[in-house]
Amino acid sequence: MSEMPLTHELLIRGGVFAFVLLGMALWEVVARRRPQRIPRRQRWPSNLAIVVLDTLAVRLVFPLAAVGAALVAAEQGWGLFNLVSVPTWLAMVASVVMLDMAIYFQHRLFHVVPWLWRLHRMHHADLEFDVTTGLRFHPLEILISMGIKLAVVALLGAPALAVLIFEVLLNATSMFNHGNVRLPARLDRWLRLAVVTPDMHRVHHSIVRQETDSNFGFNLPWWDRLFGTYRDQPAAGHLGMTIGIEDFREAHDLRLDRMLLQPFVNPPREVT
Repeated sequence: MSEMPLTHELLIRGGVFAFVLLGMALWEVVARRRPQRIPRRQRWPSNLAIVVLDTLAVRLVFPLAAVGAALVAAEQGWGLFNLVSVPTWLAMVASVVMLDMAIYFQHRLFHVVPWLWRLHRMHHADLEFDVTTGLRFHPLEILISMGIKLAVVALLGAPALAVLIFEVLLNATSMFNHGNVRLPARLDRWLRLAVVTPDMHRVHHSIVRQETDSNFGFNLPWWDRLFGTYRDQPAAGHLGMTIGIEDFREAHDLRLDRMLLQPFVNPPREVT
């Protein structure tokens, strides 16, 4: 079983990615939450190209990625769950939850440290909010994020299968909670108890600074409530709110070359 996640990781992740992306894209057509003034054909090619670049960068710099790191940690006896005897199911559940908490704090860090914000703001600079926004991350941010993730995996001694499950869930929920989809208000309230919903995460993409610095969770919604960063709704409402950041408001900023150069132009915002 220990070799299974690494052997089939790309197939599993690729299959789930394609299924969720297609499903969310169709859902956005059938039940759109917000009208979009910038068409998909203008945004999607660059947003999807970033996914290709990110994948190539990770495989080049970290050939084994997170699942491979978990296998190495198990072989070397590194990390908490390789040193302390606990039931396998408990190690897996705890690893998924703790990895998600680590991603929450990493996300907050990228909003606080100016040079990290330079990288992360490319994600926020999308002028619309839909499924491909959840894939739009600068390659340098992805590499730093992977480095942090590898360290957490090694410290935890997380089982390889748990890491694979987490990676698949994180990718799928990122596409889900960035979806421009409509959910009944009552269902949204119930779902927020277990997963970050599109309406919850959309607040995070508001141009209003106080709203941008809230709702940092990607997968589990608990951390924002627990650590005081939860905001229920945008002040202007979901139909009235402005998506994006003030620095990049022109349509040409959506081009791939401009996206890749964004960290190196304009001063980073001040930390308060």
